[in-house]
Amino acid sequence: MRWQVPRGAPEGVGALAALCSRFPALADPAATPPAERFAGGEIVDADGRPWGAEDEVRPGDELWFHRELAPEEVPDLPLPILHRDEHLLVLDKPHDMATMPRGAHVLGSALVRLRRATGIETLVPLHRLDRRTAGVLAFGLRPEERSAYQQLFARGEVDKEYEARVAPAPGSTLPAAPGERALLEDRLQARHGELRTQVLPGAPNARTELEVIGAPGDGTLRLRLRPRTGRTHQLRAQLSARGAPILGEDLYPEPVATPALPLQLLARRLAFVDPVTGTPRELVSTRELADGVRTLGT
Repeated sequence: MRWQVPRGAPEGVGALAALCSRFPALADPAATPPAERFAGGEIVDADGRPWGAEDEVRPGDELWFHRELAPEEVPDLPLPILHRDEHLLVLDKPHDMATMPRGAHVLGSALVRLRRATGIETLVPLHRLDRRTAGVLAFGLRPEERSAYQQLFARGEVDKEYEARVAPAPGSTLPAAPGERALLEDRLQARHGELRTQVLPGAPNARTELEVIGAPGDGTLRLRLRPRTGRTHQLRAQLSARGAPILGEDLYPEPVATPALPLQLLARRLAFVDPVTGTPRELVSTRELADGVRTLGT
């Protein structure tokens, strides 16, 4: 990890004090004491020379160090591969597995686990799924091809299909009969530092095609969803705003510390024309949302 002392930083401050001021987590009692890390030569400059704890730092100086990982329990979940060739690897991602290393989910993330399992260090996700969402997740193998695939997603040239189970509240504005359809249009905004995406007044910037595909009579609906835009938490925020939060929600409409179920949202299908080979691709999850889901009230 690299930190560059910013312009306007106080003069005469030692490296240890400056680093701990910028990264208070370094002083966590569970971590190696920062003074020990300086003494062990773990904090270096841009040329690899160790910093001393009391060495004065100046604006523009660089301090490089490795972030220590908190203890992490990595669930022993299988990594079912839907497709693999010299260009793509497609995972049928389980629920509650992060796509990328982030926060408390590093070693258990799909990227880290797949790199370790395959030995392919150049593997990168071409799009993202929420940690709590299961289903089709595509990875690129070659750095020189990465942009072509990612631009395909950015331009909306990938047909995405999701399935969800929702529990509509009284007064919900969703259609309720199998076969009924709707177009969900909203203005969504995800603010930095906030967990939830906001639904705001204004011109829509998020669109999702919805079809009811099941009404089992237990107070829930099964939906097919085709997002035509790619906003953060788009499906989760749009459904909650209509009084039909997805079963297993932990953020919408309000945060829940311990949801009773895995989030009942599945990335069922991706379809696109491969920008490298010109081959039509259709990648379909083998998972089922009904697995492990109880009828409401039981």
